[in-house]
Amino acid sequence: MDLASMDLDRRSFLTLLGAAAAAPTLARAAGARVVVTDVIGRTVELAGPVGRIVLLDARDVISMALLHPDPSLLVVGWADVARLDSDLLRRRYETRPDGSLIAEVGGQTPDTLSVEHILSLTPDLVVASAFMVPELGEGRLVGQLAAAGIPVVFSNAASNAAPPAGAAGDPIGDMGRAMRMWGEVLGVPARARTFTDFVADRLARVTGRLAGVAPTRAYLEVQSTYDDCCWAAGQRIWGDLLRLAGGSTLSAIEASWYVKLPIEQLMTEAPAVYIASGGAYGGDIRPGIAPGLDPAAARAGLARLVARTGFETLPAVRDGRVHGVWTGLLTVAPLNILFVEIAATWLHPALFADLDPAATLDEIGRRFLADPLPGPCWVSLVG
Repeated sequence: MDLASMDLDRRSFLTLLGAAAAAPTLARAAGARVVVTDVIGRTVELAGPVGRIVLLDARDVISMALLHPDPSLLVVGWADVARLDSDLLRRRYETRPDGSLIAEVGGQTPDTLSVEHILSLTPDLVVASAFMVPELGEGRLVGQLAAAGIPVVFSNAASNAAPPAGAAGDPIGDMGRAMRMWGEVLGVPARARTFTDFVADRLARVTGRLAGVAPTRAYLEVQSTYDDCCWAAGQRIWGDLLRLAGGSTLSAIEASWYVKLPIEQLMTEAPAVYIASGGAYGGDIRPGIAPGLDPAAARAGLARLVARTGFETLPAVRDGRVHGVWTGLLTVAPLNILFVEIAATWLHPALFADLDPAATLDEIGRRFLADPLPGPCWVSLVG
């Protein structure tokens, strides 16, 4: 059998699986209305089962894939595709059953969205994010879609707006609300609960052991490039996840999302652990850490990062505690548990000597994804 036939057979098989997975949705009475509660608390009524979805954040396709074996059957348009930061995942999901590519309706910023293009795709549902639609249920885009009878739900509440002072972030809780929403949209609420229960169990294994344990100071770099330094993750989302793993951000960091520190400040802070970020894009300026890439090349990228001026003085570098993660572990909410687990092993190696994040990744692939997620999703400079 040639490769083309194998691919066709796989697509046919996944189409059948998709029909089976969608059975709860299709079993709804004809014309039955579905009420969905989105992440920002809006209650949205759908006219019935959705068959044509536009994602204003392409990363939502991974949330869908955890609940549906082939989201390409349903997604007709998406935006902000570059933030997948993975050529493998883009190729995996961008081709629809008829061989066409999912239409791109915008880039990485709200001003790039094309309402006309979205309308031309005649979607049953548009899934937005607070970043791409800052008006949160109001404004031109949502109004035009509503006038055309197209409902909008929000899968993500994070935006560039500064949160209230002292407000604690809850990325895992936000993920749970998003997955419950997707369970309602796709007609598989029980499967969504199974996934969120899985994450809650894994998270409890980490946070339970960390009770009363002093956090380890870490430099988590939101943008790791060879010719620049030092873009540190802020207090929200990336910082929240670091704290869940038993780490603490640098004392100089007060910003919500990220801040550029002088190298002198980083040297003064003397972090015990350095966690860089990498991805599939911009391989000439940052480490290539993403599903399907070469781990050896990723380690070489980490070596280039710690060769930057001043890094040789950091305890993290002297002690060989230098690591890197694919950005998807921090920006794709259902995968955040993988960051928490792997970071916990780096921050508290003795406490979590028996914790196996690779087994968690394997279980996610085996139980929830039609196509498992390959490595490297993380890498260490040593070991």
